Amino acid sequence: MRGERGAGTILMFGLCALIAIIGIGTTALGVLFDAREKAATAAEAAALAAAVATYPPAGSEAPDDLAAEFASRNGTRLVSCWCPVDPTLRSRVVAVTVAMRANVPLFGEVLVGKTARAEFEPRAWLGR
Repeated sequence: MRGERGAGTILMFGLCALIAIIGIGTTALGVLFDAREKAATAAEAAALAAAVATYPPAGSEAPDDLAAEFASRNGTRLVSCWCPVDPTLRSRVVAVTVAMRANVPLFGEVLVGKTARAEFEPRAWLGR
């Protein structure tokens, strides 16, 4: 019996370490998932705003500026905006890419990026 003394303590330390590792890993995944969803939301909002602004009668701001503003409002920064202005009534698609930094436990700061596309149809917007 004397040789087994303290075995329970070592087992408990090991179990506590395992629980801590699982907890930190779960937290890291949660932070990354949250950052990814926030970046996706920001990219979609920026793309929708920029899509309408590509039709000059609909918006007063440049599509790039509007996309940057909406990205910033959602805690991200605009990386790229493919938003060609078109005065015709043809439908158009814009693509916006945003990025944000996430502080992930044990990994430090991680850059998370997302791209979103939005289609705008001036005819439908005008009710034609």
